[in-house]
Amino acid sequence: MDAKKGKKQLPTLAFSVLMLMTFGNLGTSMAFALQSANMGRIFQTLGADPTKLGYFFILPPLAGMIVQPLVGYFSDRTWIPKLGRRLPYLIVGTIVAVIVMCLLPNSGSLGFKTSTALWFGAVAILFMDLSSNMSMQPFKMMISDMVNDKQKDIAWSWQTIWGNIGSVAANLFPFFLTWIGVENVAAKGELPDSVKLSFYLGSLILVVSSIFTIWKVDEYDPATYAKYHGLDENEEISENFFTIIKNAPKVFWTLGLVEFFSWTGFQYLWTYGTGTVAENIWHTKDAASAAYQAAGNWFGVLSAVEVAVAIIWGLVLTRLNDKLRKPAYAFGMIVGALGFWGLSVAPTRFLSFVAFIGIGICWVTINSIPFTILTNALDGKHDGTYMGLFNCWICFPQIVASVASFALFPMLGNDIPHMLVASAILALIGAFAVYAVKETSVEKGDID
Repeated sequence: MDAKKGKKQLPTLAFSVLMLMTFGNLGTSMAFALQSANMGRIFQTLGADPTKLGYFFILPPLAGMIVQPLVGYFSDRTWIPKLGRRLPYLIVGTIVAVIVMCLLPNSGSLGFKTSTALWFGAVAILFMDLSSNMSMQPFKMMISDMVNDKQKDIAWSWQTIWGNIGSVAANLFPFFLTWIGVENVAAKGELPDSVKLSFYLGSLILVVSSIFTIWKVDEYDPATYAKYHGLDENEEISENFFTIIKNAPKVFWTLGLVEFFSWTGFQYLWTYGTGTVAENIWHTKDAASAAYQAAGNWFGVLSAVEVAVAIIWGLVLTRLNDKLRKPAYAFGMIVGALGFWGLSVAPTRFLSFVAFIGIGICWVTINSIPFTILTNALDGKHDGTYMGLFNCWICFPQIVASVASFALFPMLGNDIPHMLVASAILALIGAFAVYAVKETSVEKGDID
């Protein structure tokens, strides 16, 4: 093959290689799951005003918008013998994430006054998100680097499945630890031991799963990478961010529209989900009460239901083809809208359980199908940068949602469950936006 003018033609990988490449996402997703499922609980327990919760949810996505494009941009230009292109960033991110995961749940136990404890928690969340993004992005980039179009639905689905297995465990930790006798109530302003131990266990598993991937995965060296992607190995990458963005494939932008409506909805779930469950089922707004903490544990169980459903539906998505991909995308968004609405009105644990089935289908859909569509349209030259930039379509909506909540929450009567109705409407709009996306494939010679 002529490396300068060759066609992009990646080899078919053994199923075991796909498993090894995606397995490490289990630990990284566990860190994100512990963060997202417990953020509302942590800050309300520390004394945050529920009407101001949006402030604490701005920093994490802002960190993602900065870190993931930088990781992509610099890792496209990195090659360290025996480590690779993406894995060095995984190593650094994992080390920092573990440190912060041990500090965050102790925000209220260090003798700080309430305002200082809240700021300490906010900064800890910021660094946790910075490091978690740094460790997560390499898993996404390796699929774009090494997997051909025919196997991408399988790879992205298994990437999400492994992540969801980790999330199931993380979300069940507080519930399980309480069941075996660990304290689930603490002094005012402090987090219970059940939450603290959950973060410690998550950090341990993050280390183990990351080491496993680092040890078992061999990235393509520069010559092999250039050969498989039809690139010139000796050509220097000189384009800056602005040029790269200007030349982005069209699906980068149309997928961004769908992603906006997807992730604003989930941001409100993470921010107001625990409060919704506490009000509708336990009939309490007191974050220091045993009832509220029980609701927090149940929200962890519901989050586990979400990812368990995502694992099962993810297996369905591994069998998608070009004709079914967009209808499956829209279907997942519609079912998610029904789930958000169902949670906003669910008066019992059973009905909240049912609502999270729809939310779980939506979750795996927005974490797999868009990435298959995007990576099919990439030529291999700036894949890491585009994958990092695409993360902005995940983070920016979360920032918008958090800022908008300051006006939306009062407009909806300062009623926490009503914020989940907003999530339902946003997901439904996203389902229609799917049909603005036109799929292309570099391997098949499509021109965007």
